[in-house]
Amino acid sequence: MPPLSITSPDDPRIADYRALTDVELRTKWEPPNGLFIAEGELVIQRALRAGYRMRSALVDQKRADQLTGLPADAPLYTAPAPVLESITGFHVHRGILASFHRRDLTPLDELLAGAKRLAVLEGLNTHTNLGALFRSAAALGIDAVVLSPNCADPLYRRAVRVSMGEVFAIPYAKSENWPETLATIRDAGFTLLAMTPADDAVALQDLTPAQRERPALLLGAEGPGLTLHALRASDVRVAIPMRNGVDSLNVATAAAIAFWELCR
Repeated sequence: MPPLSITSPDDPRIADYRALTDVELRTKWEPPNGLFIAEGELVIQRALRAGYRMRSALVDQKRADQLTGLPADAPLYTAPAPVLESITGFHVHRGILASFHRRDLTPLDELLAGAKRLAVLEGLNTHTNLGALFRSAAALGIDAVVLSPNCADPLYRRAVRVSMGEVFAIPYAKSENWPETLATIRDAGFTLLAMTPADDAVALQDLTPAQRERPALLLGAEGPGLTLHALRASDVRVAIPMRNGVDSLNVATAAAIAFWELCR
């Protein structure tokens, strides 16, 4: 399909891309309309390889001739950089954005049956942390992710970008019944490991082989950490040993260390 020129930010054909920096607006627009936005050629190609269907692409007109491998049945819109910035609300450094159709999430029981190692996230609502965590999960051997109802959207543009498209590589499910979902995870044969700096936490490297067999690592939001409900539902409280009086790490950093330890 030949490129279609966009000269006005009000053009109705590019409604998917408006105000991409407005988190509240995007949260109300994207999931209900069954779409998400991918930024950058690498991330877009990973979405395509994962089987997501492209709705359209929007590219800086200077880069239109450099792009390859985009679906022929999705419109390719081009715009000058100032118009592109007016549409999206930011300078599109990577030169290309694409809108994709979402897919139905994997049912929780199916997700649990097919996984050996889980990350279970409670209240993780910072998109950059969520994206970094998914990237580490994909790289270090976590099979699937379970999200509490108040977690951020893994397919929000910033999360997708920070993950370098690895959110497409890890199946995930969103709980509709929290914290009861934790009992469901245990009943599926997992050991619930709650990450916490509490004094009674066991050092990750001291877990027994049985506790490592099918681990489900619980991680809470930056700052407050896990709720009392999650801590009480866990089988073991675990921690990364700290030095120099430091009491905790950024949740995405802590997750990466814990993933490596549990999957080695």
